[in-house]
Amino acid sequence: MKFRTEVDIPKSEQKIEIEDKIFSIGSCFASEMTDLLQQGQLQTLNNPFGTIFNPYSIHHEVKILHDSAFYEEEDLITYNDEYISLDHHTSFDTRYIHQTLDKINGAIVAGNAFLQEADWVIVTYGSSFIYEFIPKKKLVANCHKIPQKFFEKRLLSHQELTAAIYNTILDLKDICKEGVQILFTVSPVRHTKDGMVENQLSKSKLITAIHESISLFEDCHYLPVYEILMDDLRDYRFYKEDMIHPSTQAVNYIFDKFGDAYFSNETKDFIKENFKIMKALEHKTSDKKDPKFIEFKEKLDQRIERQREKVKHKIF
Repeated sequence: MKFRTEVDIPKSEQKIEIEDKIFSIGSCFASEMTDLLQQGQLQTLNNPFGTIFNPYSIHHEVKILHDSAFYEEEDLITYNDEYISLDHHTSFDTRYIHQTLDKINGAIVAGNAFLQEADWVIVTYGSSFIYEFIPKKKLVANCHKIPQKFFEKRLLSHQELTAAIYNTILDLKDICKEGVQILFTVSPVRHTKDGMVENQLSKSKLITAIHESISLFEDCHYLPVYEILMDDLRDYRFYKEDMIHPSTQAVNYIFDKFGDAYFSNETKDFIKENFKIMKALEHKTSDKKDPKFIEFKEKLDQRIERQREKVKHKIF
């Protein structure tokens, strides 16, 4: 007797190999998935502009990375004695203009270089809502806690959404390796501050626009991450205490589903062993001269060395 409806990710003919490079961009859920890929010691780069949610801003970021277009003083504003970019996450804010620009432009250099070698790109959209910064009449990615009166909030139209996704694909295909695989997901994190009905509308518009856009391209795929949490794990025990973000258990479940569909057998074994090693590295002792601990450390070092022999990139 079945007590839940399980959602599967279709098996991919092309698999992620242990030397592949994976670029991810979008919501905070994208960062959680990237963290697991990094723990598995795969080569990744996540969100060179910080966490971003809507397709318009994500395409704007991809375009800048594609063009390697640097930011200048006039691209920033000042608020609370800090220099900030409304295209970026608050983690880029500093009290000094040169420091903010250095952080932003350094991330653009790294992002451009990584994208040119990327085998896989994962794009995770979180919302169809966008804010316009009224003083500059500019659509922005982040409001930086600036008072609401300076912004106008609205839903992106279907045409705006599909145009942003379509152009994101074109720019990625142009800068990445030939045959790059582009995976689209919708974040399962509900934006409850928008309102429950509004959040559902926002997510529905994203799903519709993604399916319409990727139908025009090969090597573009939709991962049912949103559906897995909404329909497969539809229980609040799979959420954190805020009842909004998925729990660690839920994230791991989705990652396993993704791995089953997209990892080669060699990659699965590689990541599984690296997870075990990462767990073992957390082991602490009050007596580093204890013979048992020394033996444990020696065996762990041997396991790490065997893993290092499998790849050309630096791990651990």
